[in-house]
Amino acid sequence: MTPERLAVLRRADAILIEELRRSGEYDRIWQAFAVFLPLQSVGVMGDERTYENAVALRCVTSVDGMTADWARLPYEALERISARVVNEVAGVNRVVYDISSKPPSTIEWE
Repeated sequence: MTPERLAVLRRADAILIEELRRSGEYDRIWQAFAVFLPLQSVGVMGDERTYENAVALRCVTSVDGMTADWARLPYEALERISARVVNEVAGVNRVVYDISSKPPSTIEWE
């Protein structure tokens, strides 16, 4: 991963954690992180068409990590996280939320 992409990922991840704490959801989440997706997305920012990066959010609940369920975050929290990432992280115009459970998915992205 390039230093630029790593900076984008770190900032998006920081926003996710900040907003989980702000919403009161942080303590019920077992693991949460942002993922820099290896694709770009067409979007519109202001009156301009953009071709920027996408970030996925992964938040799960679990007891032992052997199984995990995606965290049902309040829509208001997801909306704030998405808006902040798109508005505050240069180069990102799309945020998606991973709603896959383990199994069949794993918690991590590779």
